[in-house]
Amino acid sequence: MSLRARLLRWLLWTIARPLFAGTLHVGEARGRFLRAARLLFRAPPYSLILRAAGPVPALWVQNRPSGKGVILYFHGGAYLMGAPETHAAMLAELTRLCGLPAFLPRYRLAPEHPFPAAFEDALTAWNRLRALGHAPGEIVLGGDSAGGGLALALLAHLCSTGQRPAGAFALSPWTDLTFASASLTVNAGRDPMLPVERIEEVRAMILGDAPAASRADPRLSPLFATFTDPPPVQIHVAETEILRDDSLRLQSRLPAADIRVAGDLPHAWPIFHNHLPEARDTLATTADFIRACLARSSAGS
Repeated sequence: MSLRARLLRWLLWTIARPLFAGTLHVGEARGRFLRAARLLFRAPPYSLILRAAGPVPALWVQNRPSGKGVILYFHGGAYLMGAPETHAAMLAELTRLCGLPAFLPRYRLAPEHPFPAAFEDALTAWNRLRALGHAPGEIVLGGDSAGGGLALALLAHLCSTGQRPAGAFALSPWTDLTFASASLTVNAGRDPMLPVERIEEVRAMILGDAPAASRADPRLSPLFATFTDPPPVQIHVAETEILRDDSLRLQSRLPAADIRVAGDLPHAWPIFHNHLPEARDTLATTADFIRACLARSSAGS
């Protein structure tokens, strides 16, 4: 682990984690996330970020695109916060590395819009790209944290309906809202960012009035999904995350998935690409994966 990663871990443990644990209102958490993103995350030179209207508004992010294809990316934030703007800088860096534009939907958030609103918007965003002329084999799904779970949930649905995308990647995905992962307990005192003591409260806001059985609904918990003839999948997660096993347990559902476990890094660490060499390395690996997915898809079409 780099010196910068050690310093960031200390800062998150000292400042960010207590803020997450003590924040009382969702609106306050959303505002802090946006302000932190503006302060900490910068897009590389020559990045272009454009707003797109539609049934689900979005941002188009690109940096001198040179290839055919598109990334459909879902931001993280526990289905309660986050926005395309909080993740645009990271996606600008990823698009610079892989030469493709990215489409970041502004999916609806809980508690105002509980499950299954986010999944419905994810499917609408996919249909939007299809309407714009992108074939399934030209689209790579991606996301982090809750957005990673959303990308995988969408992947399962698309595979079951004969709309197999070129591939999918997820960064520290949240895949099991039944909370059966052992790492929620094992890493409760090791995760430098996420306080596990708020997780039941968060789930209640996500579900709203949905029945308890919805916790295992594949549209929310893709760990319980069936992936019919899936494309290549790559997942990155850190050893000390409370969500570590949400990734590791996916191997039973996606036996061919490339699940990569990093060391003592913060949740969804690639968002810190301006500061961490490990974040830049992970984005470079992800860009290589995206290009390989599209090359394989093109060769097989």
